[in-house]
Amino acid sequence: MDTEDKKEEQQQQPNEEAAQSQAQSADEVAAEKTVEEKLAEAEAALEKEKKEYLFLMADMDNMRKRFMKEKAEILRNGAEAAMKALLPVVDDFERGIDAIKNTSDAEAVKEGMILIYNKFMKYLEQNGVKPMESDGQPFNEEFHEAVALVPGLEDKKGLVIDTVQKGYMINDKVLRHAKVAVAQ
Repeated sequence: MDTEDKKEEQQQQPNEEAAQSQAQSADEVAAEKTVEEKLAEAEAALEKEKKEYLFLMADMDNMRKRFMKEKAEILRNGAEAAMKALLPVVDDFERGIDAIKNTSDAEAVKEGMILIYNKFMKYLEQNGVKPMESDGQPFNEEFHEAVALVPGLEDKKGLVIDTVQKGYMINDKVLRHAKVAVAQ
């Protein structure tokens, strides 16, 4: 029986090895399928992310274009509002010009001009524009432009002694530098 047992054992060994190799190849095929499935899932997820990215980029571009359009419209409307507020001053000038034609009273013309000037200055002030006070102030190149140097005034050296053209500020920023004469 020993020989028969050995023969059976030898015959069973290849059968067991074949069964093991079949089981291993089945596991490998299953593993390969899961790797392929994982790859397919990853590719699908990547494609989905690419589409979302493209949609977001398109949205961002559209938003940028809309903001630029709105900004241009705000600037245009801001200028429109400023010009519309100046129209009453123009109307006053036109009435003043008509009044000059029919009168010889210089004092009345002067008063009319002063009224128009004050109305215009009030409008500028309401919009943050204020004139600079320069006479008697120390010369400051951030606010003043020296157009003349006046020698011989030792006691006023470095001070503005005359304003040739007024300077203006808008919201604490120089709108126009004052043109001044400075003592040397």
